[in-house]
Amino acid sequence: MHPKTVLITGCSSGIGRATALAFLEEDWCVYATARNPADIETLGERGCHIATLDVTDEDDVERVVDRIIDEEGHISCLVNNAGYGQLGPLEDVPTSKVHRQFDVNVYGPHRLLRAVLPHMRAQEEGTIVNVSSAAGRVSFPGGGVYAGSKFALEAMSDALRNEVDEYGVDVVLVEPGPVETSFSDRAEREVNGDDANGRGAGGVDTENDADDDSNADNGISGLDRSGAYESFYELFSETQLIGGGGLGAISAERVAEDIVDAASSTKPPARYVPGTVARVATLARHLPARWLDTGYRFLRKL
Repeated sequence: MHPKTVLITGCSSGIGRATALAFLEEDWCVYATARNPADIETLGERGCHIATLDVTDEDDVERVVDRIIDEEGHISCLVNNAGYGQLGPLEDVPTSKVHRQFDVNVYGPHRLLRAVLPHMRAQEEGTIVNVSSAAGRVSFPGGGVYAGSKFALEAMSDALRNEVDEYGVDVVLVEPGPVETSFSDRAEREVNGDDANGRGAGGVDTENDADDDSNADNGISGLDRSGAYESFYELFSETQLIGGGGLGAISAERVAEDIVDAASSTKPPARYVPGTVARVATLARHLPARWLDTGYRFLRKL
């Protein structure tokens, strides 16, 4: 029998890299991808098949999926992991950056699932794992664009799960909270507009792809700071609102465990919620909006 085959996007570091290694340990045939192939060379040395893949490029998507079918004959699992987080008050975020956020975090997974589903339906089995976020359940000030993209991914996944159920295909959401990654210091620099690499403010990485080298916009020119929301920038620099560690952060390997479990289960749950922060966020979404608003006001005062 041929080993099961998984295609993973955003493997340059963080959850993507940990997931690729976790599947290898379970003797899967792993296709690890990133926008910059140099970032995943070590995964190739460990036994992964590596490929260049920008999820915003439909030709890239079709090329990689066709390659896997030619070489392996099937795709058992797709892990849509690549993503990044566009932070900033909504007024300060240019519309072009909103488009970019959705192109990577929403349209990217859509391109991939459209490419793999005909093969999964034909083989009457398969699993699509969409790596979302606790922010896909509860939004927060300064995170409206990022959370909006994750809310959209959640809605699409819920619809797709029932659309493909009759074909033996499972659709699973993984919703981590903060994850221990290496990008928190850079994220703070970016939001404050002084990133040493010139990426500018506002385009920071999420728990999905710690170094964001797979699919984030490395030409970010910064937010249009109106001067009205300086309290947000100060709060972000002090608390590092999203990803990069901090209170309640879990390891990328912990998230990878859930992803492999979802891909290996006969009937996986619709959602995995790794980490205490993520579980609290899931509960918080049921609170009245005025309670959440009061909490944000209290946080701002602190």
